Amino acid sequence: MNTIGYVVQPGDTPRRIAARFGISPSSWAAFNPQWHGEPLIPGELVQVPVRLPRRYVVQRGETWETIAGKTQVSLARLQEMNAEAWGQRLEEGQIIEIPSPERERVVRLTAEYGSHQLERDLDALKRLYPFITTCVIGKSALGKPIYALRIGEGPFRLQANGAVHANEWITSLALMRFVEDYAKACKRKIAFGGKQATALYAKCTLWVVPMVNPDGVDLVVEGIAPDHPRYRELVRWNGGSDRFHRWKANARGVDLNDQFPAHWEEERLRRGADGPGPRDYGGTAPLTEPEAKALAEFTRETDFHAAIAFHTQGEEIYWNYRGMEPRHSLAWAQRLGKASGYRPVRLEGSDAGFKDWFISEFGRPGFTVEAGWGRNPLPLESLAEWYPEVQSLLAAAMELSD
Repeated sequence: MNTIGYVVQPGDTPRRIAARFGISPSSWAAFNPQWHGEPLIPGELVQVPVRLPRRYVVQRGETWETIAGKTQVSLARLQEMNAEAWGQRLEEGQIIEIPSPERERVVRLTAEYGSHQLERDLDALKRLYPFITTCVIGKSALGKPIYALRIGEGPFRLQANGAVHANEWITSLALMRFVEDYAKACKRKIAFGGKQATALYAKCTLWVVPMVNPDGVDLVVEGIAPDHPRYRELVRWNGGSDRFHRWKANARGVDLNDQFPAHWEEERLRRGADGPGPRDYGGTAPLTEPEAKALAEFTRETDFHAAIAFHTQGEEIYWNYRGMEPRHSLAWAQRLGKASGYRPVRLEGSDAGFKDWFISEFGRPGFTVEAGWGRNPLPLESLAEWYPEVQSLLAAAMELSD
């Protein structure tokens, strides 16, 4: 197999390089035996195998349209890959080239997901689906935008957010894949998650905040370099280590899910963290961190009827808070559990989270969903297994106003 040389760019990982060139991470590793798992260095030269296109033998009676549907690719991509044959009548036995269905997607489940990839995917989704609208609800501690997407026109307003904890960045990827799949179903007017997509669109206005903590996410998936504006502080708060794969906090060492004004003082005492660190430090007061403040202000302004915060892991749905939840919260949690297979759980002894604040502030149903199973951070390979559960749960959530 032929290879090409590639110069590593800031933020590159083997998975990201492999995804960019449409190859598997194992194929990349096979052609770079000098790599032993250490972080790649910007400017480093690596080899990338050139992937040959997939080929397809035309069957009797097939057309470009039927092949596009059969192979789950767009006519535009088929035309691009078969420019010389395009417009001609296909013959039985003719060989054409077809792209990989995963390569046709905007949101790919093949590499670590950070704030830069999120921005690229947002731009691509807006071009493909103009009915998706986006806005910036605030900035992170390091000035990165915190995005929200809206899809739907219904009277029931639902919020879903992810990556409040940095090492749970995989929830951002799951939510973005959901937006793409749902938008595609709306455009094609087909079923989605067992529901009619256009009916969901007319019933619910869904707002998604896919990455509440972009600074922390980038720290986890890209690591840290000496030119990082908080390099010395972060390494010190991380116990002297430059490995941040278990980091949950933002770039100021504050755990954003301990930042909300819902018995914040009690949670701070319970956690016992007296300063910045990888997790559990709730800051000096509620809503001191720009990410938590932005999410709270956005939630107040938009007047949501329900909200779901996605975390990992445990396959559980937390639905209560100190008896402040409305009566129908348990019934709604049971509906979400039936759709996803997750277990509704009455949670005690926990405060200051987004779900806690939403319930106490508005008296409306709020949920924390612990997606997937295993040990955080969940491996990327696991997402394909539990993404259908998230899809079914969110599709069911958009009907909760019934």
